[in-house]
Amino acid sequence: MNLEVDTPRACVPLALHHEISQFLYREAALLDDWNFRNWLDLMSQDISYTMRTVVNAQTRDRRRSVQPPTTWIFNDTWYQLERRVARLETGMAWAEEPPSRTRHLVTNIQVMPGELDGEFDVRLNYILYRAQKERDETFYAGVRHDRVRRTDSADGWQVCRREIVLDQVVLTSHNLSVLF
Repeated sequence: MNLEVDTPRACVPLALHHEISQFLYREAALLDDWNFRNWLDLMSQDISYTMRTVVNAQTRDRRRSVQPPTTWIFNDTWYQLERRVARLETGMAWAEEPPSRTRHLVTNIQVMPGELDGEFDVRLNYILYRAQKERDETFYAGVRHDRVRRTDSADGWQVCRREIVLDQVVLTSHNLSVLF
């Protein structure tokens, strides 16, 4: 799922765009509030949750639009996400001692009809600010390609695919224990 900016696709009604945007804002708030179990409920059982970095422009062949392979940081299933959440809940996740303070910012949300009925492809920009201890601050910026699915749950939606692409080539964080 790669939603290019210049690819024309059908727009969704404004009310649907607003509903999906509000769902994504609520998801961000759950992460910032360390409410990971409720966040996990927003992920479908068949989720593909991936994150990768980009490569420097000098190593890309722009004439042929060829880009070398990127580095995969996450390639998780729902079970792996559940294990990460369970570990954070134990209080024994030493990378989160003291706990990180995060702020997930999502913007430039574009919603397009998905391949299947009831699914929608979402492209958005995000910044994740993470502070830990007195002076340990990290910013993660990038683009996210989500696929959301309408469900009968209280939230009305679930994320069934998430591809996170960082703008950073090199991660300077001491660890990567936060969720995006």
